Amino acid sequence: MPEVTVLGMRQKGKYDAIGQIIPQLCGFADSRKIPFSGPPAFVCHETTPEEAQKANADGTADIEVVVPVGRRTRGKGNIKCYTLPGGKMAKIVHEGAYKDVGGAYMQLFEWLGKNQQKVSGPIREVYLNEPGKVPEEKLRTEIYAPIS
Repeated sequence: MPEVTVLGMRQKGKYDAIGQIIPQLCGFADSRKIPFSGPPAFVCHETTPEEAQKANADGTADIEVVVPVGRRTRGKGNIKCYTLPGGKMAKIVHEGAYKDVGGAYMQLFEWLGKNQQKVSGPIREVYLNEPGKVPEEKLRTEIYAPIS
């Protein structure tokens, strides 16, 4: 996966905040007439399913949400413009409700274990379509785990 210029926000909390952050980033880009260069994504800094579940339950999850953009810009407040690193990634696609994505993660981690691969950085969820525009069961999410 190549590196990409993004607008991003990072905060602590519960993962359901992702749905509130994406419109903020999109609104900021729209207000500056900055073109999008890809779909929004969540960057998960917890590296195991157990860490992620505990952090979400405790409200201490490290939540980074990004929107790829076609050009660099100056951020404002907690919205930053930066380069999201690329690299070698394992990928799985989940189709269905966001709340049901856990099964895809389990399959991904199972594959990583069977293939002697270790997660070498934050996992990403890339949201390929919008909840308001497609039925929940048709939502598509690509999950990328950086490996070395």
